[in-house]
Amino acid sequence: MKGKLLILLFLFWGRALAQSTPETYPVDPASEEHAGVPKGEILKFTFEDSKLFPGTTREISLYIPAQYKGDKPACVYVNQDGIQWKAPTVFDNLIAKNEMPVTIGVFVTPGKVLAQNKEALDRFNRSFEYDGLGDKYGRFLLDEVFPFVERQKATDGRPIRLSHNGNDRAIGGSSSGAVCAFTVAWMLPDEFSRVFSAIGTYVGLRGADRYDILVRKHEPKPLRIFMQDGSGDLNIYAGDWWKANESMERALTFAGYDVNHVWGSGGHNGLQGTSVFPEAMRWLWRDYPKPIRGGQSKNQFLVDILPVEDKGWELVGENYGFTEGIAVNAKGEVFFQDIPNAKTYKIGPNGKPEVYLADSKKASGTTFSAAGDMLTITGGWSEPPTKEVHQYKTPGGYTVVAAETPGNDITLSFSGNIYVTSPDGRERPSKLYLIKPQGEKSIVDEGLKFANGLCLSPDQTQLYVTESATHWVWVYQIQPDGTLSHKQKYGWLHVRDEDENAWSDGLKCDRDGRIYVTSLSGIQVMDQLGRVNAILPVPKSKGQVSNLCFGGPDFDTLYITCHDKVFRRKVKVKGANNFDKPIKPGNPKL
Repeated sequence: MKGKLLILLFLFWGRALAQSTPETYPVDPASEEHAGVPKGEILKFTFEDSKLFPGTTREISLYIPAQYKGDKPACVYVNQDGIQWKAPTVFDNLIAKNEMPVTIGVFVTPGKVLAQNKEALDRFNRSFEYDGLGDKYGRFLLDEVFPFVERQKATDGRPIRLSHNGNDRAIGGSSSGAVCAFTVAWMLPDEFSRVFSAIGTYVGLRGADRYDILVRKHEPKPLRIFMQDGSGDLNIYAGDWWKANESMERALTFAGYDVNHVWGSGGHNGLQGTSVFPEAMRWLWRDYPKPIRGGQSKNQFLVDILPVEDKGWELVGENYGFTEGIAVNAKGEVFFQDIPNAKTYKIGPNGKPEVYLADSKKASGTTFSAAGDMLTITGGWSEPPTKEVHQYKTPGGYTVVAAETPGNDITLSFSGNIYVTSPDGRERPSKLYLIKPQGEKSIVDEGLKFANGLCLSPDQTQLYVTESATHWVWVYQIQPDGTLSHKQKYGWLHVRDEDENAWSDGLKCDRDGRIYVTSLSGIQVMDQLGRVNAILPVPKSKGQVSNLCFGGPDFDTLYITCHDKVFRRKVKVKGANNFDKPIKPGNPKL
């Protein structure tokens, strides 16, 4: 018994000694002032005119290097929580030694809404601004802070000109400020490319605990990240900071990012961050101005889908009202709808869209038969309202296959059965219609909240349907008579921080059974079990990606409709076509 007590006392004494031992770290020479090194100036301003964070007031400190002439835009470093890390001194030294470019520092404190009297508490906006996963804070920097900064001048009258090139911008912070820095770059990778993260809050305060999963699933973005944390960091109700940072670094490495890290044994403070900040800046700005590129992920779905020499998305056409209903025929020719302008387009041999139907009756969904007939569904948006399934053997005219069928999307099986989604708003139950080859129409399901896109599995035994007002994709087994059974929630989709649902829309399968679902988060790619394995971001447009298809002679070019634009991208997989004989896909993997 005495032996056990001695062991416990020894362990307690050792832990107490460890906790009382002060943290000490080497001091980088760049963190100290040196004679002869030109010193930049620091200006301080109060900013209280935010439209994105109304009512807030905050301090903005501006570091202007001595080497900045004002004749051309400078690189930019943004830091949350104001000035940290002895950053002005570090910048003086690194710029003088050409270890980083001439960089203007923008140091921003979190906003607060001042109380109306001394007996009330200010509203502190730090967690709201820093811990969420949306792009609001990034837009705040781009649309409000940077224009404000550029209206200022140095004390000698030099104008402040900030580069608008994302390769010239870095951002950093500590704790919640660090996850905020990562979020800004993650959401706006074309605007920020270099991230410094110290004791980052990648835990469950406002959703940042999801980041390590999102990083693994997303196609890699052109970012470079330097991380710091210590094993003595916080372990509280929201999570374990140390393990979260480890998991984040492992995810970034898995996903092919240019990531570096320094781990220590310290706690939730800025001591080690201050020590490593100069080295982090050297590493983040190394080889500048060479652009940072996205890496090669180890995500097997991304490896299987994207070519090694990937050229990314290519613009096919733009300036449409709203593009939807993109579909392919047996020749690999691609067609899409411009709903508001009641036109159907065909992408010609030269790769450019040409008007195929001058009056589509504002059709939305589109599909093709094995014989080459085009079938469309109209939802009643035309004048006069047309709620029908139309069959076009030639662009000259159509046959009404099913009247009084208000629909959104359509697919046709190899056996000739037609399926149509018919939503009735977000709250009222949707309908699914079956139209048999002889024209007999029946309702085969009701109840989904905005049933939207639908497609068949490669073996055509399953029907997948997106439920836009939620984060689910549903699955039905198709019976020999075409009716549906064994309805089940199937695909669980990611939802962005700023959205209430995934707003999934069109979807298609490749021949291996993967399901490509358009959503507010981009294209979420599920396996045969309904698990999202990969996420493909899409180019910017006025709205979200609405539909997709696999086109080209080999059906290995992914075409997408994005509001007013249409894009395409070469892929390594081939689409499963409803007009082809059903094929059995391979078994799912882990």
